[in-house]
Amino acid sequence: MATVPLPFSPSSDRNKGPILAVLRDVLPATARVLEIASGTGQHAVHFTAEMPGWTWQPTDGDAAALPGIAARCADRARVLAPLHLDVLSPAWPVAPTAFDALYCANMLHISPWATCAALMQGAARHLRPGGVLALYGPYLVDGEPTAQGNLAFDADLRGRDPRWGLRRLEDVVQAAARERLAIVKRVAMPANNLVLVFERESEAH
Repeated sequence: MATVPLPFSPSSDRNKGPILAVLRDVLPATARVLEIASGTGQHAVHFTAEMPGWTWQPTDGDAAALPGIAARCADRARVLAPLHLDVLSPAWPVAPTAFDALYCANMLHISPWATCAALMQGAARHLRPGGVLALYGPYLVDGEPTAQGNLAFDADLRGRDPRWGLRRLEDVVQAAARERLAIVKRVAMPANNLVLVFERESEAH
């Protein structure tokens, strides 16, 4: 029987190294990570290959993506079976306060703005105190010029769906703060992207 080609994202392949460098800096060598919007599963494979102490829980809001993720990660003992997870659902299919980190790449600009608040609420529920939320993608930053490529990308997204588009960094930070997630790091990445790192406040705060 012929092997079915796995879905492949060129951008995920290009950005996996720079993103991993940031995650290594903010996560311990042994960690449980919940990934939101895993897509093709390429990051799950690469990150756990480089960091064998990380246990990775991939998820995606599109149930059709799960077989591809499962096939790509089949030989990775530290990658758990992918789960269907709708960020907007008030109940996620994972245990509360079970994760050291929540990781999400390239979701906020290709989904309605409501997903941002839902993502922050889910992170507050499922991160342990002191756990981190790491977001990767393009953002609009007040007082800083926006790259022409990002302006064109934003216009293209809004043309495809008026609910989509690049998000203002300050809006994302405020949505996180409402859930007691404080921004602790902002890292410039290739191709005019950022990694934003938030930390869940301890219950004592």
